[in-house]
Amino acid sequence: MQISNDKRSHYERIGGEAKVRELVQRFYHLMDELPEAHGVRKMHGASLKGSEDKLFMFLSGWMGGPQLFVEKFGHPALRMRHMPFAIGKTERDQWLLCMGQALDEVVEEEALRNELKAAFIKVADFMRNQSEED
Repeated sequence: MQISNDKRSHYERIGGEAKVRELVQRFYHLMDELPEAHGVRKMHGASLKGSEDKLFMFLSGWMGGPQLFVEKFGHPALRMRHMPFAIGKTERDQWLLCMGQALDEVVEEEALRNELKAAFIKVADFMRNQSEED
């Protein structure tokens, strides 16, 4: 697995606002379309627009760009915000399937894709709130 020594933020390396937005749009399109993501898709409302906007704002800051989510909503408190949803290994894996494919399609730099995938795996696993055997 290739990892970069590039000191720029992930936000800069991905291509800034336009590429973060493209990643988020592709992610939610995949969630909406892939039968394998049905479980995680049904956790969302009929429209994904609100979720798309919030994820874009969050990822902007999380990747080292403008702190749009914090400015509008305060501290992300991701685990707390996701507590109302039953998130187990299946939901985590469905989410990661969509994000992994979106990263493969949108992010050109292999090292950046690998870095982001590794970070998303940690975050997605942290969101689990259902007791399950590993």
